[in-house]
Amino acid sequence: MFVVYVEGPRDRDLLRGWAQRVDPSLMRALGDGSVILGGRQPRRAAAHFRALAREREDLRGLCILDRDGGPEEPVPPADPGLEFHVWSRRHIESYLLVPEAMRRSLRLRPHDRRLERACRELLPEPDDEPAWRSLDAKRLLAPEGPLSRAVGRPLRAGRIARAMRVDEIHPEVRGLLAHARAVFRSGA
Repeated sequence: MFVVYVEGPRDRDLLRGWAQRVDPSLMRALGDGSVILGGRQPRRAAAHFRALAREREDLRGLCILDRDGGPEEPVPPADPGLEFHVWSRRHIESYLLVPEAMRRSLRLRPHDRRLERACRELLPEPDDEPAWRSLDAKRLLAPEGPLSRAVGRPLRAGRIARAMRVDEIHPEVRGLLAHARAVFRSGA
């Protein structure tokens, strides 16, 4: 048995959207086997996992957390069978900030360059990983955030994830999905 802990429904939807592109066999596991924590709550995930593990010796789990920017609850010591992944960037949404994928998700007309102008203004250079780590992607992608204002309508996180090509999905995300597949198969 396999369980994946995520902070919220949007995180689950993003992972499923990326899985649809990278490994469709993971989509069901990421939906059916997910537990919504209601925020960054690693201790809650560990306690829930321990309770389930009392009844399922073969239980495997993966808890996926945002790094966030402020004081964070530390990740508890790993329980046998439960692993933690903390994104290297501040939020899972940071991995959606791919202008071409955002453009496809919005179905913008070819001559509409508002999104590109906003991205040049708001996003770090692609190779400036320290700037990406501190970027508040949730604010940028919010319905009233600067990217939505720039294009005149809200960007939908799940739609962006589903619009991404495999080569646009960040290597950390692809690596996590490959690891989740291995954990899922070992706990299936």
